[in-house]
Amino acid sequence: MYSTLIDVSQLGALLGRPEVVILDCRFELAAPEAGAAQYAAGHIPGAQYAHLDRDLSGKTGPATGRHPLPDPERLAITFGRWGINSNVQVIAYDGGPGAYAARAWWLLRWMGHEAVAVLNGGFAAWHAAGLAVETYVRRRDPRLYTPRLQVDRSVAVDEVMKQRDAGAIQIVDARGADRFAGENETLDPVAGHVPGAKNRPFTANLGPDGRFLAVEALRGQWEALLAGRPVSELVSMCGSGVTACHNLLALEHAGLPGARLYAGSWSEWVRDPLRPVATGRDPVQG
Repeated sequence: MYSTLIDVSQLGALLGRPEVVILDCRFELAAPEAGAAQYAAGHIPGAQYAHLDRDLSGKTGPATGRHPLPDPERLAITFGRWGINSNVQVIAYDGGPGAYAARAWWLLRWMGHEAVAVLNGGFAAWHAAGLAVETYVRRRDPRLYTPRLQVDRSVAVDEVMKQRDAGAIQIVDARGADRFAGENETLDPVAGHVPGAKNRPFTANLGPDGRFLAVEALRGQWEALLAGRPVSELVSMCGSGVTACHNLLALEHAGLPGARLYAGSWSEWVRDPLRPVATGRDPVQG
């Protein structure tokens, strides 16, 4: 079973197996249909397309962030439509860095599915290896997916506020250093970060080749960030609960499970003007 990362050679050996489902999660925030177009132009054989807005997010509202969690019952139907049940190994990939694939990974883990992994290096690594692609869609026979919701994997905004005020959690923000600082904000109406949060851009989990750092390096970096706090006190956030999942994947791959997702993230936090806002860079990140 693969439960965090899988490399291209390992995935290549699994192609065509009925108990393996591959999800193509390519997406661009500024061009929401670009990922579907990329999928149509060529994808890993047998892959099903998972759209961030339509499949991996719920409906937005006046108090939600930009990518709220889907309704679990509707998500179970979506998983079943892709041919997923409790006996299936799922592999998710995106264009390369893994942020959108990590969202699919986290949702499956939230729904109680342990056998899910992200393709290390994504479609870019697959293409660079010269492996097969196809342009037609192979429809999977639907299966019944029965969720086993892991409610302790996420935390709602009111609880984040309460636990932050009590000093019971350490918030880690996966956005880039500029947006964390309140600079170059183009997606949300208020710039800055949650006071007391630390900044760990999700890209820090990756090496120059676009693949995740080695386990030892990831573990050392995350333990330094935790500074003695248990990982169970870490709450991961970002702009809308997507790249935050990349940090959670990195933690689990490093052998540090137990952190939670604040899915509403910054785009939800700033919906209420009474919630506090800070600016300035994390001195550790610079």
